[in-house]
Amino acid sequence: MYRNILLATDGSVASKNATSHAIGLADLHDAMLHVLFVVDSDVYSAYSGDEYVDEREGPEHGLEEVGEEALAAVRKRAADRGVEVLEELRHGRPHEEIVEYADEEGVDLIVLGTRRHPEEYRSLLGSVTDRVVRLADEPVTVVKTEVE
Repeated sequence: MYRNILLATDGSVASKNATSHAIGLADLHDAMLHVLFVVDSDVYSAYSGDEYVDEREGPEHGLEEVGEEALAAVRKRAADRGVEVLEELRHGRPHEEIVEYADEEGVDLIVLGTRRHPEEYRSLLGSVTDRVVRLADEPVTVVKTEVE
């Protein structure tokens, strides 16, 4: 049923269950697992100077390091299940890059994680997951993660 599955990850706790789900589906369907991390250009362009992100110098470089770590973590988990992975780190607006990558690579399914945010947060900032669900031509599976 699925030949190419895209897991879009941000390396956060919200991606944890989505990662397990995507790896399980790829294993079940003997599919290629594409893993995408998008360095949000809106985040790093909003800062100037030598600010630090998670103790890393400069927001853009810090976010790239977070992305590399997130991709490596998924790669390791997938290898433990014998699932082949294609990794990509891109810069841009996450929802746009996810939809564009899915279209370019002929993805059959997009898997995203989400966690509950206060209503005020969602109404002000929106959600990458909400935007991908609205914009993608491909089926999208949203995997919820409860954060304690």
